[in-house]
Parts: sequence; C-alpha cells; structure tokens
Amino acid sequence: MTMHRRRTSRILLLDDRDRLLLLCGRDPRRDGARWWFTVGGGIEDGEDALAAAVRELREETTLTVAADRLGPLAWTRRTRFSVDGRHFDQSEEYRLCRLTPAEAAAARIDTEEARYGHHWWSIEELATTEQTVRPRRLAHHLTGLLRDGTGQVPLHLGDFDEDADSGAG
Repeated sequence: MTMHRRRTSRILLLDDRDRLLLLCGRDPRRDGARWWFTVGGGIEDGEDALAAAVRELREETTLTVAADRLGPLAWTRRTRFSVDGRHFDQSEEYRLCRLTPAEAAAARIDTEEARYGHHWWSIEELATTEQTVRPRRLAHHLTGLLRDGTGQVPLHLGDFDEDADSGAG
C-alpha cells in the first residue's frame, strides 16, 4: 500500500455569528462514507502554510483575504485516511479567520471538494450532530479557542486513523 504524505493548511472560517463553514465530502468507493471538514487543503511545493490557506480559501469560497487576516496557528493534527482507494498520512495546521457579514454573504462555494454540500454550523449544531465531522470534537475545541484564544504553542488535537474511527462529532 502506497501512503501519500501530505501537509495541509486549514481555516476555521467563522461568520459574524460564530458559525463555522464546513464542506461535505464522501468516498465514492464506500457507500454512505460522508464527512464534514474545514476549508483549506494541501500546501504546494514552494508555498508556505499561510499562502496555501489564502489560496485554498479563494479556490473554495471565491473570497480573497489577506494573510494577515488569518489568526496565529491554533491547532495541529495528524491523520491517516483513505479516499477513493488512495491512502494518506496528513499533517494539518488550523488558523482562525473571521469574516464580515458582507464577506460571508459574498462567499460562493462551488468546488469539486464541496459537491456534496456545505453548511455554516453553529457550535450547538456541531456539538449535537450525529454526522461525521473532522476534526473530531470540533465543537469542544472551537469553544475553547473562542473563549481562551490561541495558546503560546498550538494545541495538538492528536494523531488519528480516520479509517479505524469513523464516528460522529
């Protein structure tokens, strides 16, 4: 089995009501395998994490936001998973970005990755959903981040094998 190593830069994209934009994906090789995930994606060769986040935000929402609008590195996570027969070992960085009401209204989500949907989730919705959300315990971690801000060092959310643990929340 070939394992594809991947670095990603992800954005916790909040509107003015603290709702988080998540995109919905699915694995075409597994019936019912759907999950919700944050905006962001792979860091390309020669690109730093902030540039990748800005590029991914533009590609996935049509919004252009300056890199200095992104908060400091809040979380990291490592995950292994498979999609469409390909296996990934992925390191992730998460930064917070708040949108104005006009920016949130102007967002146009029309990407291949979000073809199964998108939704602005309240923390309560995240805390009570039975759908699969990644990273796990997102409502808990987001509540802490909004209450306490980022720490001196990013919070490491853990190392996960998503194929072995496909639970909700």
